[in-house]
Amino acid sequence: MYELELEKAAEKIKKNRAKRVCLQLPDGLKPKAKDIQNFLESNTDAEVYIWMGTCFGACDLPLGLDTAGIDLLIQWGHSEMKF
Repeated sequence: MYELELEKAAEKIKKNRAKRVCLQLPDGLKPKAKDIQNFLESNTDAEVYIWMGTCFGACDLPLGLDTAGIDLLIQWGHSEMKF
């Protein structure tokens, strides 16, 4: 149904040497959050956390990620992912 480009996300995590990663997903993808988390943790050295708050687009960033020690935020949306 969707091409989530999980391999690209894993490569981005590795390239940035991120150790703590937050995933921000639209509501329609939240049922797949655990599968995405498992894939990324299995293919990187990162701990992956799922932001369960709302997500209304790229401008809707979670607050407090820096104080939580998050190195990288990955958002999924409805447009092509650009790195």
